[in-house]
Amino acid sequence: MNGNRVINGGEMEISRVHHKHDEIRENQCSSELVKHIKAPIHLVWSLVRRFDQPQRYKPFISRCVAQGNLGIGSVREVNVKSGLPATTSTEMLELLDEEEHILGIRIVGGDHRLKNYSSVMTLHPEMIDGRPATMVIESFVVDVPEGNTKDDTCYFVETMIKCNLKSLSDVSERLAVQDASNPINQVGGF
Repeated sequence: MNGNRVINGGEMEISRVHHKHDEIRENQCSSELVKHIKAPIHLVWSLVRRFDQPQRYKPFISRCVAQGNLGIGSVREVNVKSGLPATTSTEMLELLDEEEHILGIRIVGGDHRLKNYSSVMTLHPEMIDGRPATMVIESFVVDVPEGNTKDDTCYFVETMIKCNLKSLSDVSERLAVQDASNPINQVGGF
């Protein structure tokens, strides 16, 4: 975990339980980020769980083609938008827990410098301003590319994740507003 990241006691306990990566080697860096989203967990999870559609909230992905039945071991080929130091990424679904709201992926190939990258994302229900909300924690571990420092590598990956989490928040909160204003989706509606 990056020593510059401060998380509160509840987040720390969740981190210890769900965000254990294999032993981090000397040539790797790791960190975790937290995002509080003003949308209920079912809406946020409906976006996160779709391994075959990460472009629904990840702004740097232009296209995704998934293979298989979308279970553990499924692979997706992702095209990255221009302007980034990558063009494609091949990713494998390592963990999908519908009950606990946990998604884990590993990058297994592609045209980029993120070698031995794996991440875990967990969603946790919470209340914000008296309304159902979601705390999202995403952690990662990755090799430090030759010629880069651990700090540079962590900064780059954290920046990408922060953008993805900000977009996830924006999309989820927009869906929550639409859901609340649509009488068909309200309790008792048809």
